[in-house]
Amino acid sequence: QDYYGKELQKTEDLKTNACVTSARPLSKVVRDALERIHEEVVARYFGCGLVIPECLSSCRILDLGCGSGRDCYLLSQLVGEQGHITGIDMTEGQIEVAKKHIAYHRDKFGYRKPNVEFFHGYIEKLGDAGLADESYDIVISNCVINLAPDKRAVLQEAFRVLKPGGEMYFSDVYTSQRLSETIRKHRVLWGECLAGALYWRDLYSIAEEVGFSPPCLVTASPITISNKELEGIIGDCRFVSATFRLFKVLGGSWAGPGQVIYNGGIVGHERELVFDANFTFKEGEVVDVDAEMAAILQSSRFADEFLIRAGRANSAALQSCC
Repeated sequence: QDYYGKELQKTEDLKTNACVTSARPLSKVVRDALERIHEEVVARYFGCGLVIPECLSSCRILDLGCGSGRDCYLLSQLVGEQGHITGIDMTEGQIEVAKKHIAYHRDKFGYRKPNVEFFHGYIEKLGDAGLADESYDIVISNCVINLAPDKRAVLQEAFRVLKPGGEMYFSDVYTSQRLSETIRKHRVLWGECLAGALYWRDLYSIAEEVGFSPPCLVTASPITISNKELEGIIGDCRFVSATFRLFKVLGGSWAGPGQVIYNGGIVGHERELVFDANFTFKEGEVVDVDAEMAAILQSSRFADEFLIRAGRANSAALQSCC
């Protein structure tokens, strides 16, 4: 709270590159939406990666650790006036910045009423903010889960508030090994999203325990520290900024592998949908998918965007979505 509320006033105050690692180029739709966001909101943004999933029209989205609200106001435009965005953050100063510009963005977007709301609270305790079970289509988070001491509680709460078939789409920092006590207690490394980073294998085990489908890796980029003092403390540990997607798939929604055809037409992805690192769907093209991906597409908001059928043409072993 002190680090993000008092010590950091703008992006340039960050002491490492961990929070400014970009996952992939922004589409024109997203670039145009960013241009309409208030400059103070953008200046107080400290996220990493890209947390803008596809197929968002009229969705209800929750942003865990929304900070000054940059991603919320971006998504506010992409879901449209019939959609809704909720942001929650533990830093009161950041929430004040986000709330201050609600009316500005309502007018800028041409909405009759705001489709965003912000809460001061903890992402491990969404119930304290009054967030109900199965009330969101998508949960996003941008380089924030590493700041929560109890990662399992965060994923458990996200799972609780997601509707069946809902998705958790999030960017965060991961480590190549479990971190020493010295690193984990270092104040600057914690604030810079490194000391609280999860060992990447633990994400898979926690996701399974909570009930999510296996994590689908979307993008990953190595993080350079560019700070000699901090590099000396970290030693041979390596960090990566990665975007994953997890789905709340209902049991028995799909029994085996299948073939899918992308219908095309998702805004910004009309001809090609890069779903994750292993699956890219081109309009009208038949793609063999494993049982996990078939279940994800069948039970999620993507169901209407695909023609899905059982069986597969290619008898070779398929690459799992995880």
